[in-house]
Amino acid sequence: MSHSGWRGYESRPPWWPESEPFPPPRRASSRTMQRRFYRRMALVFAAVMGLVIVGAFTVFWAVAGALGFARSEGQPFFADHPGGLPFFVVPLVFIVIIVALGRAFRSVTTPVGELIEAAGRLEGGSYDARVPERGPREMRSLAHAFNTMAARLGANESQRKQLLADVTHELRTPLTIMQGNVEALLDGVHPADTAHITPILEETKVLARLIDDLRTLSLAESGALALHRESVDIASIARDVVTAFADQAHRRDVALGSTGSGATVADADPLRVREVLVNLVANALRYTPPAGSVAIEVRGTSEGVEVAVRDTGSGIAPDAVEGIFDRFSRSTDSPGAGLGLAIAKGLVEAHGGTIRAYSAPGQGTRIVFTVPAANA
Repeated sequence: MSHSGWRGYESRPPWWPESEPFPPPRRASSRTMQRRFYRRMALVFAAVMGLVIVGAFTVFWAVAGALGFARSEGQPFFADHPGGLPFFVVPLVFIVIIVALGRAFRSVTTPVGELIEAAGRLEGGSYDARVPERGPREMRSLAHAFNTMAARLGANESQRKQLLADVTHELRTPLTIMQGNVEALLDGVHPADTAHITPILEETKVLARLIDDLRTLSLAESGALALHRESVDIASIARDVVTAFADQAHRRDVALGSTGSGATVADADPLRVREVLVNLVANALRYTPPAGSVAIEVRGTSEGVEVAVRDTGSGIAPDAVEGIFDRFSRSTDSPGAGLGLAIAKGLVEAHGGTIRAYSAPGQGTRIVFTVPAANA
């Protein structure tokens, strides 16, 4: 293929990877590859059939000769042996062998051909490509693995697009506010005093916090987050978090406290564990009404240290509980970007722990996470 024939580019685009040739080599379509595969399998089948027929005739004549059924000179086969095997048994055996081999051949080649076609569609960006799960057990397992992979790729692509849309939306709001305020200052609508510059500074802090949250979430989900582990008392961290939120809880008339039981020393990054607790407590205080309560319960278990943050808020609908740890998942009245619980999940899993939520409408919410014990 010439350069001019590749999507209108006359020469290598500046974004094209240096390690890859330009233009890219032409590759056969999935239909062409499927036809080639069938032709090759047909040749293999014909060769196998030829060997089977020759082998069968050889074995048959050798057995017949050993049993004394060989043809005498000038006489037809089995002429002197009326009690011997009928001659039509030979072609009947060959027909049975051919049919059996043909069925076995088709049971393998048909699913493989469907996989080749579906793989070509998947390569072209069609994430809804699926193949029937049929044939031998191994082929069914292969088809199931392909369908699972295609579904996962499709889900990842949808999440990527949704993430891009959500990030764009979250960045647009503070940028729009900053742009409007700066234009008002430049046009002389507002004086360049502290009262009108402070909101711009606050929006820059919002942007910085959002970018930091996205970076933390990205590192946690990719497994590249650096943890500075040490033996740390989780109950002590919980008490510090309670102290930090004491004034806010008092203003909201919400009782806030923590308890600890058992061995609460864990092998963890204290700053990251504190960040998890801060996100969970801030979220609990936000949805707990006045005269309610938020409690942090820390206890040692055989598997590590278990931490539960419980509130007496309005609770969460059953169909929404599983999605609260998704990125940008938030209620309509939430002032945040919806990254707090997603970050908490990423940090807990980076420690090798688990996090889950229990809730019901009108019964509050309880979020439980675990971290490994110090001697684990």
